Amino acid sequence: MANRVNHRVLLGCGFLCAAALLCADVIVPSAAQAPVAQPAASGPAISGPSTPSPSNQSPVAGSNFPIASDARLAGDGKQTRFILDLDKPIQFRAFALADPYRVVVDIPQVSFKLAEGTGTAGRGLVKAFRYGLVMPGGSRIVFDLTGPAKVAKSYVLEAANGQPPRLVLELEEVDRTAFVQLLAPENRPELRPAIADANATAGPADASASAKSARPPDTRPLIVIDPGHGGIDNGTQASGEMEKNLVLGFGLALRDRIEKSGKYRVVMTRTDDTFIPLNDRVKVARTQSAALFVSIHADALPRREGDAQGATIYTLSDKASDAEAERLAEAENKSDAIGGVNLTDEPTEVADILIDLAQRETRTFSNRFARLLMGEMKTTVRMHKHPLKSAGFRVLKAPDVPSVLVELGYVSNKGDLQLLVSENWRNKTVGSMSQAIDTFFAKRLATAGAGK
Repeated sequence: MANRVNHRVLLGCGFLCAAALLCADVIVPSAAQAPVAQPAASGPAISGPSTPSPSNQSPVAGSNFPIASDARLAGDGKQTRFILDLDKPIQFRAFALADPYRVVVDIPQVSFKLAEGTGTAGRGLVKAFRYGLVMPGGSRIVFDLTGPAKVAKSYVLEAANGQPPRLVLELEEVDRTAFVQLLAPENRPELRPAIADANATAGPADASASAKSARPPDTRPLIVIDPGHGGIDNGTQASGEMEKNLVLGFGLALRDRIEKSGKYRVVMTRTDDTFIPLNDRVKVARTQSAALFVSIHADALPRREGDAQGATIYTLSDKASDAEAERLAEAENKSDAIGGVNLTDEPTEVADILIDLAQRETRTFSNRFARLLMGEMKTTVRMHKHPLKSAGFRVLKAPDVPSVLVELGYVSNKGDLQLLVSENWRNKTVGSMSQAIDTFFAKRLATAGAGK
């Protein structure tokens, strides 16, 4: 246990900087639309402009995706307006990011049928913009700005007077100070739910600084529950049920059961229908110094792949973990990645070993919890014929937080779907997972005590 503490100290703040490596924008290429970079995990790093593809046909023949037929900019360096012509109104979410300055607009999946070169030339506050599919069901427009700016107005106009429906974004120049205030953590859309929960678990604010310092720290283990998908990402769907809603309801019930025991603190990556990038889910666990990360999903199989049923528990595969260790070891800022220990002049092998040791220990705890969880769940829940698996899920890649991903069942299986929407089944499953968590931490505390 002492070795684990040392490793966590070594890695503590360092992997936050190493996350800059993971900030390499996730590109979702599509033959139909220009690829768009995802916002980075540790904040706002996104790659430079990419030229939209001239081929903008819908990725699904005969689909009913909205069509974007034209996009243009107007205005100057003080106020700039963006207009997107559509064939039907859509919902959207717009927010700003810094360093470099950008504005991101998330929209439902759209078939972009724009003229070749659209977005490569800027105007006013916009240097350029790019657009494309970021996931099934979701598209994104990213504006590279000339400097700090805020979204002064954003709205969708209905079709009228022979004009098509339009998405309109009005940008307004602001100074750096005002811009930074807009990006305060509590106003950051991708982290707001988790931060709000973290603040709630901390209790009401004390009346004075002395009272704060007098209050003993809460040393209870912190558990992060991660309901998958959300927002524009619905996950799998069947018989009118969406995975994002099923797993959110389950995650909230699990949180309530865990908190009721009084033994743990709990933070949710989302508590409502919000889209959270995968790397930001990992960031929540790491910045909160979580002792356990549990991601909740519900699987599905295409009809051509047959039928499957039962719950499955995933841990990170060795291959993905090794690749992660390699990227971290090759970080330009190795001194930051090792938590302040300057390894600039050390051989690469030293950084490799320290990172690998911490990840091996984390994987050991992850696998231990997965086995405990399977043992508890199989007594009350129908399990998959191969209930323990490993795969390269990005959401499991926190190098110092034991993590598992639980597929509760298959929404593509009628029997599983009936269970997933059953409150009685959910209560039993939540109970078995809560018991596994108790056993996991009891064994860790016993191990720590024996090592003293």
